[in-house]
Amino acid sequence: MRSIRREAVTVCLGGTLLAALMTWPTLRHPASTVPNDIYDPLAEVWIASYGGHGLLTAPLHLFDSNTFWPLADSYAFNDTLLGYAPLTVLFGGGGMAGALVRYNVLFVLAHALAFAGAYALARQLGSRPAGAMVAGAAFAYAPWRLAHDGQLNILSSGAIPLALAMLARGHGFGRQGYAADRVRPRWIVGGWLVAAWQVTLGFSLGLSLAYLLLLVGLLAAAGWLLARRPALPRRLLGADAVGGLAFTAVAGLLAIPYLRVVAAHPEGRRGAAEVALFSPPLSGYLVAPEQSRVWGAAQAASRAHLRWPGEMALLPGFMLMILAVAGLLAGAAPLRHRVGLWVATVASVLLGLGTTLAGGRYTILPMQAHLPGWASDRTTGRLVLFTTLALGLLAAYAVTAVQERLPDGGRWAALMLVFPLIVTVEGVGHVAHPTVPPFPAALREVQGPALVLPSDGFHDAAVMTWSTWSWPDVVNGSSSLAPRQIGALRQRVAGFPDAASVSYLRGLGVRTVVLLPGYAEGSPWQGAENRPVTGLPLTRRQVSGGDWVYVLDH
Repeated sequence: MRSIRREAVTVCLGGTLLAALMTWPTLRHPASTVPNDIYDPLAEVWIASYGGHGLLTAPLHLFDSNTFWPLADSYAFNDTLLGYAPLTVLFGGGGMAGALVRYNVLFVLAHALAFAGAYALARQLGSRPAGAMVAGAAFAYAPWRLAHDGQLNILSSGAIPLALAMLARGHGFGRQGYAADRVRPRWIVGGWLVAAWQVTLGFSLGLSLAYLLLLVGLLAAAGWLLARRPALPRRLLGADAVGGLAFTAVAGLLAIPYLRVVAAHPEGRRGAAEVALFSPPLSGYLVAPEQSRVWGAAQAASRAHLRWPGEMALLPGFMLMILAVAGLLAGAAPLRHRVGLWVATVASVLLGLGTTLAGGRYTILPMQAHLPGWASDRTTGRLVLFTTLALGLLAAYAVTAVQERLPDGGRWAALMLVFPLIVTVEGVGHVAHPTVPPFPAALREVQGPALVLPSDGFHDAAVMTWSTWSWPDVVNGSSSLAPRQIGALRQRVAGFPDAASVSYLRGLGVRTVVLLPGYAEGSPWQGAENRPVTGLPLTRRQVSGGDWVYVLDH
């Protein structure tokens, strides 16, 4: 037991150090930069911080956030990352700089947890440490992940393999299969709770995990029936009942505001045409994103043929695939386990192709039609996450088989580290870390509800991050859902400040409009500071930096 704890501590510390190195320079200027770009990450900075703020200030109205005012349930327009709220509660404050630091720390820790979770699952299924490191490195640093460095909700996947590892351990399932004398109820309940925590980070991955657990349960039930219904330990059944109910309760409660959003905003449903737009070709699984240091430049021509490279460059890693094939053919696990992982690999690829495979008639479209929640998904290629996990486990079996054929000893053990090293190197990237737009002085004096101009999907993401300063209600908002009300509002205030737009905003209840001329070039509000306001029911003043604050009369 002591050696297991020592190994766990070593993996956690080593995995965190590796994550800091692989994501560098994320932690060099965490209070002023974000990884990848200044669009999605800025919205997610707000998302990661709002959960803790909402729980502390208005827990009964948590999903009615300070953005997209006055729309209800606006926190459910994106994945919530609510599971990170305890960090915000414990280390809250600091305004925008504090929110940026928390986001960057979470970005690094998400990679560390992905490594540790896949490592734990591989070890539980019988791999030796070197093999488990291959699985961890592949899952945390697969080349395709580099294209998603601006999406913390997609990177936050480590609880998936960790939950599976805990459930496998609790059910007494290991390299040789199930053993009733190895059942551990606490691990079962813990596994269900970790799975529930994954759901609190968002349904983009949480929904897939829920259906995976359902599928595993159905397969286990089928196996039990085929084995002529052998007696099962009551403590196993009791632990699954308690843990399963907790998981269902958490998922069900979190689903309520999302269901209200779908009812209020039917434009959030993804049709076949939108799914087709993001469905990758099979060749996409052999193409790395441009951020890959190893393959990015070499595969520029291949990426040019992809309609949406950010969602279609899905390379899990060439070394990983080679090792996975070796694991299938001669891995250190029973054949049925290796074949099962290969079937999971093929199934996840076929589903990930979306409408590319036979128009999706036999795969993704029936799922969207009949599986609750699946109609909100448009990016089927993200199922490559499960492809990578299955390949990583097969690769771990291959490395374990090699190690078991070699003499024990430090020299040979060190030699085995070559495999995880190569897999890790293939995931090295060059991700940009742009500086976040500085906080406008005009916002310090704003009393909500407020509208910040220019307003569009790009600039509103910055407004969301800026709003962490004091959390005023703002009309602005950026999300994967584009509410028709926001589009209509932008059109109606395109002439601001004119009589029609001012009357409209006063009718909504907006008290303040902030105009940022430095960001308005090319927008309907370019030069708006020069438009006359004589006779309009408002007052305006210019603040330091050249920005303008308009206070509407009510």
